[in-house]
This record gives sequence, C-alpha cells and structure tokens, in this order.
Amino acid sequence: MKNSFRKKPLSLLLEEMKSEHRLNRVLGPLALTSLGVGAIIGTGIFVLIGVAAHDKAGPAVTLSFALAGLACVFAALCYAEFASMAPVAGSAYTYAYATLGELFAWIIGWDLILEYAVASATVAHGWSHYFQDFMGIFGLHIPEIFSRAPLDFDPATGSLVLTGSMFDLPAVIIVLIVTVILVKGIRESAGFNTAMVIVKVAIVLLVIVLGAQYVKPENWQPFAPFGYSGLSVFGHTILGETGAGGAPVGVLAGAAMIFFAYIGFDSISTHAEEARRPERDVPIGIIASLIICTMLYVAVAAVITGMVPYDQINIDAPVSYAFKQVGLDWAQFLVSLGAITGITSVLLVMMLSQPRIFLAMARDGLLPNKFFGVVHPKFKTPWNATILTGIFVAILGAFLPLRLLAELVNIGTLFAFVVVCAAVLIMRRTNPDAERPFRAPLVPFVPIAGILTCLLLMFSLPAENWWRLIVWLLIGFCIYFFYGRHHSVLNQHHD
Repeated sequence: MKNSFRKKPLSLLLEEMKSEHRLNRVLGPLALTSLGVGAIIGTGIFVLIGVAAHDKAGPAVTLSFALAGLACVFAALCYAEFASMAPVAGSAYTYAYATLGELFAWIIGWDLILEYAVASATVAHGWSHYFQDFMGIFGLHIPEIFSRAPLDFDPATGSLVLTGSMFDLPAVIIVLIVTVILVKGIRESAGFNTAMVIVKVAIVLLVIVLGAQYVKPENWQPFAPFGYSGLSVFGHTILGETGAGGAPVGVLAGAAMIFFAYIGFDSISTHAEEARRPERDVPIGIIASLIICTMLYVAVAAVITGMVPYDQINIDAPVSYAFKQVGLDWAQFLVSLGAITGITSVLLVMMLSQPRIFLAMARDGLLPNKFFGVVHPKFKTPWNATILTGIFVAILGAFLPLRLLAELVNIGTLFAFVVVCAAVLIMRRTNPDAERPFRAPLVPFVPIAGILTCLLLMFSLPAENWWRLIVWLLIGFCIYFFYGRHHSVLNQHHD
C-alpha cells in the first residue's frame, strides 16, 4: 500500500516533456480560448436553462448561473496555476499524481473518464433533440423507434420508464462523425471548432439582443418561486423546499444542476501539451473562456425567463421554443442552427479531452500502454483511445436518458475540482520554490473557497448521484489494485 501513495516528482514531469513521443504544440491563446468557449457553450445554454428554470429556480436561475460560475472561477485559478507549472497531458490526474500520490491520481483519472465520456453522451443527446427540431422545420422526421433512448428517468417517481424507442440514432451518428475528425488531428479539430464557435457566439448574441425586445418584466415575478436555497445532504433537504420526487429546489439546487453548463474550461488544461507557450497561453484560455461564457449565460437566462413564464418554458428546446412563443418562427430556424453547431463543438472538445486522460494514465503504466499510449505516427493523435472513446460514448448516448447522465457528470466534475483546489494548497507547502509562471491569487482563500463551494454544490445533488459515483469508484479501485498497481512505471522505477 505504501507504493500506492508515491508521488510523481515535478522534476520527472518536466523531464517527460522532452520525450520525442509528445503531442504537437500548435495551439495559441486564441485557439485555447476558442476550445474553452467551444466546450462550455452548448447543451447548458440551449437545453439545461429550461430544466433549471422550470423545475428548480424559476427566473432566479440567473443567480444559479452566477453562483455556479463563481465556484468555477475559484477552481479555474487553481487549474491555471497547475497547467502553467506542468504543461503535460492529463489535467487534474497529473496534478493529483504530483501532490497526493498515485492512488489519488488514479481516483481522479478514473473520475475524469466518467466526466468526459458521460458528458459527451449527454451532449450527444442534446444535439439529437435540436437536430430533430431543426429537421421538423422542414417537415422531416426520424422514425419514433430511432428518435431517443429506450429508457427515460421520471423525476416525479424517481424511476426509469420505457419510451418505446430502440435507440437514439442521431446521437450515434454525430459521435461517429466527431470521432473520425478527432483521429485526423488536433490542428484540424481546433480549426473546425473555431468555425463553429464563431457561428454559435453570433447566434447567442442575436438571442440576447433580439430576445431583450420581447422581455416582459412581469414574467420575472415571483423572482425566486422555489426560494434561494435548496441545500441537501445525501438526498435529505436541510435548507429550503423539496420538489417532485423529494429533490431539493431553489437557487442552490439550480446551480448544482446547471453546473454542467460550465464543464469545459478544465478541458483546456488537458491540452497543455499541445499549447505553443503553455505557461502563458493555458491560463489565458481557461480564465478568458470562463468569463466570456458566464456573462453570456446570465444574459441568456434573463432573456428567456423574461420572454416566457418560467413554468411554460419548454424543457427540451427552451431557446428556440421561446422565440416560437412570441411569433418569431424565423428566429427558431437560426437558434436551432446555432444550437446544432454549438453542441457539436462541445461534443468535439469533450471527446478530444477524454483520450488525453487515457494517454497520461497509460504513460504511467496504470492502463495498458500498448493500446492507450499509442500516438498515430502521421496524425500525432492518441488514435486507439479516441476510437474506443467514440464507441463508448455512442453506446451511452444511444441507450441512457439525458437527466440520468447530466447529474452523474456534475458530481464527478465537482469532485475533480475539489481535488485540484486541495492540490494547489499542498503544492504551495511541499514545493514552495517551484517555478509558477501563473500564480493563483489570494492563496489560501481561493483554493479553500473553491473546495467549499464545490462541496456545497455536490451536497445539493440528489442522493442517488453519490451512490452512482461510489459504484464507479469501486470499479476503478478493482482495476487499479488488480492491474495498475502492478504495472505502475513509478513503482517499477523505485523497485
């Protein structure tokens, strides 16, 4: 067990960066910021606004977005410090290895696999909803049997119900297309993403400017119909009211749900190895993308809840439906088009990040290096891991419901953020003299505030999410103790 807590020295991380088997350094600050905006703005702004406003917070969903954004700012500053210190693939996994030891690194790496893979499947669901909405404008429809997952989650009863469909065909198709693009190369993927980001940001700005003209202030009353709290511990509400199925409701509960909308800025740190000047470019990309997206989210949430009473918002396609409600059918076309491009870019960045976690873990021997650690000789991408990720995401997207996936992603991501914030505190104490091109300000306040706000949001999630996380981590422990511990490069080196 002693070997399981060995830490990977920062000097070894920096030495590994000089290896010839590295990824291409082709990304600048603009491309990284674009990747961040590409990952953040998508399902959150075009889908989850509806669920959070309708079920959890009402017009006060704007405060939910601001609170979730604040939790992310604390975590983002900690990510930026680590990314500038150790600009290698692996994100929070690599940071945990350097500060908390191998077992904690495995836990976080396994947790990140849950975050990115399940997030990708959730995003694929959102893409499918909007694509079918877009097709409906032209009178085209996918057969019901291939239009959605065979199961759905009923929040009123807390149980799974059959939908009558076999699987979600559009979700599978978009995942396979994105997988092919990702195998081709990071430069092509980043260029494709930047083009989509320009389209969707333009349409989001159009939503804000055009929608503001149809806002009725009376729709913001009452502002917080579910209250300002919504704090629960393992499913037992201790502050605020409960809604359907006993789940907490209120601004805090809304923030815990739409936290999913912010997942993505951390994916920039997984591309530190592909940044031209990572010590400068990665912190710029992380912080700039988060600030831009928070401002856009709050503005869109205010406009949508001002256009349509919160209890009449359409959950599946809230933005396009809001314009349809006020008689702007032509805007519905543009919003659906923006949602499709926006959600595609989120899917691309999420599926771009996942194989880099596999790659980092394989290099350390915790996963089979002959499969997960292979970099394509021509494209310079982790192509085996990318293809496996595509297959896994396609299966999840085809068969599991949106609500189940979204909350599962949130708890995994919040857990990773807590560890990164804690790791900054530890690293400041254990390696005070290490070079830090970017330093998180106001330490220890910022990392401690990050830990507390993320834990607050974790506790605001329904209890079943904790059980799913525990089961996933137990599966991970089995793989680590039966395979990873015995093949660890660090342990073999010390032996």
